[in-house]
Amino acid sequence: MKRAIFPGSFDPITLGHYDIIKRGVKLFDEVIVAIGINADKKYMFSLEERKKFIQEAFNSEPKVKVTTYTGLTVDYCKEVNAKFILRGLRNPADFEFEKAIAHTNRKLSNIETVFLLTASKTSYIASSIVRDVIRNNGDYSLLVPESVKVSKDQI
Repeated sequence: MKRAIFPGSFDPITLGHYDIIKRGVKLFDEVIVAIGINADKKYMFSLEERKKFIQEAFNSEPKVKVTTYTGLTVDYCKEVNAKFILRGLRNPADFEFEKAIAHTNRKLSNIETVFLLTASKTSYIASSIVRDVIRNNGDYSLLVPESVKVSKDQI
């Protein structure tokens, strides 16, 4: 089985993430959307909310699984028997950053990283931008799947 991990914090999942996952399921037998847990990071959405947003967005896609993990992504790949890491690239800066991580991951393991270019219509979307739109009461629904719902507590 060709299994890939799509790691990230997904705070929240964006239409860019959604596009990469939808395209990833055409390449792999299973895509595990793996929400990394970083105790030092302050999130807008709880882990449970982030997981629910993704599960609801892909509830009709059996090839997408949603999990959480701590530690190195390559260690988690080994734990779930994934041979690939799926990553999206929006711009040249993403490429340079992701290239260094991919080389390190390959040095630490036999895990290959597969890059997909984001669709031009979503290439400007970043979770940090979405969070800023939410904080400033903007229409975030244009940037995220319908499953992302914001309560007044998060603003």
